[in-house]
Amino acid sequence: MKNTTNSDSTDEKSNTSRAADDLIRHFVELINSGQLKEGETLPTERKIVESLGVSRTVVREAILALANKGLVEARHRYRPIVRKSGFDAAFDTINDVVSRILVEPGSIKYLYDTRVLVESILVRRASTDAAKEDILALKKALATNKEAIGDSEVFYQTDMAFHSILYQIPQNPVLPAIHKSYIAWLSPRWSMMPSQKEKNQINFEAHRKMYEAILMRDPDAAEECLREHLTYAWNQVKDYLNDDQV
Repeated sequence: MKNTTNSDSTDEKSNTSRAADDLIRHFVELINSGQLKEGETLPTERKIVESLGVSRTVVREAILALANKGLVEARHRYRPIVRKSGFDAAFDTINDVVSRILVEPGSIKYLYDTRVLVESILVRRASTDAAKEDILALKKALATNKEAIGDSEVFYQTDMAFHSILYQIPQNPVLPAIHKSYIAWLSPRWSMMPSQKEKNQINFEAHRKMYEAILMRDPDAAEECLREHLTYAWNQVKDYLNDDQV
């Protein structure tokens, strides 16, 4: 006999999710078009329910998703407030789409290749344009990375922090948002790898060589170090991915 109770429950959850997705798109359009401006509050939960014909559960799910995307600030007992749109919020809106694409054949490698291209340009830019404060930031990030060699979880965070400075040096607000998205899209795959201090040491040495090349204002050497580093990182992770993703 078919379990109709479980089936009905599944259908109800599916319908709620679809309704929440529709409501999210509705508010995203209002915010992007300027009909809802920064600092304005969203309508009350009751008004949304009455005007759009959705349940309170759907409204709460949608508000939570909007807050996670950085589009609204939601606080207990207060109506959600529209936040200023920025590049982080813009990239956040496509994170779910990209995550779904990453199950397609070759998708992760394609995305990783774009990171290699972007960072190759950025490391060359750092070698020619980095200011004293940028060099100091890289030096501090390198030292923190070295201290974390024995702790793979912390090492990964300091690894990303080192690379993030490359995205900050041009002072273009789009670039840090791109880096944040790369982390969101790719880090779940890197977490599949077993922790090994030896690999951390190799990656640290790659960072050190990059830093020294930037310090010597040698863009060719800096790019070569960067590409070798990212190629090594890819070769380490690809064995833990599905064949059709690489």
